[in-house]
Amino acid sequence: MSASTRDFLVNIDGASSGNPGPAAAAVIIRTADDDTVVHEAGYYLGRATGNIAEYYALLIALEELLVLRADSAVVRSDSELLVRQMSGQYKVKAPGLKFVYERVKRLSTTIARFELMHVPREENAHADRLAKQAIRDARKA
Repeated sequence: MSASTRDFLVNIDGASSGNPGPAAAAVIIRTADDDTVVHEAGYYLGRATGNIAEYYALLIALEELLVLRADSAVVRSDSELLVRQMSGQYKVKAPGLKFVYERVKRLSTTIARFELMHVPREENAHADRLAKQAIRDARKA
C-alpha cells in the first residue's frame, strides 16, 4: 500500500441459520495493490435474518475502512438484494433493514471512491465460511 493512497478490496457475507435464526457477518479487507489481508473476521450477531446479516457485514466493513482511512474501496457481495437496494434499483421495504440501510448509505459516502458489486457465491466462498464459522463458534460457547 502506498503512503499516498489507501485502496482496498473487500469481501463481505452474512449468514443466518433459520432465517431468522443465529446469524453472523464476515468481512475480509485486502490492499488493492498487493492483496495483503489487513482485516479478516467473522462476527456473531445473535438472532437475525440473512438480509440483516448481509447489511451488518457491509456496515462493519465500512467502519473498518474508516479506521483504515480508505481512499477507495471495491466491496464484493453475493447478495443481489443488498447490491440492488444500495444502488437504488430496489426499495428497502423491510422495517428491520431501514435503519441499517440508512447508516450504511451515510458511511459509504465518506469514502471518496466506493463501489459495491455483486459477485457469484463461488467468488465469495471465504467470507461465507467465516460467517458460518462465527455461528458455529457461538453455538459452542
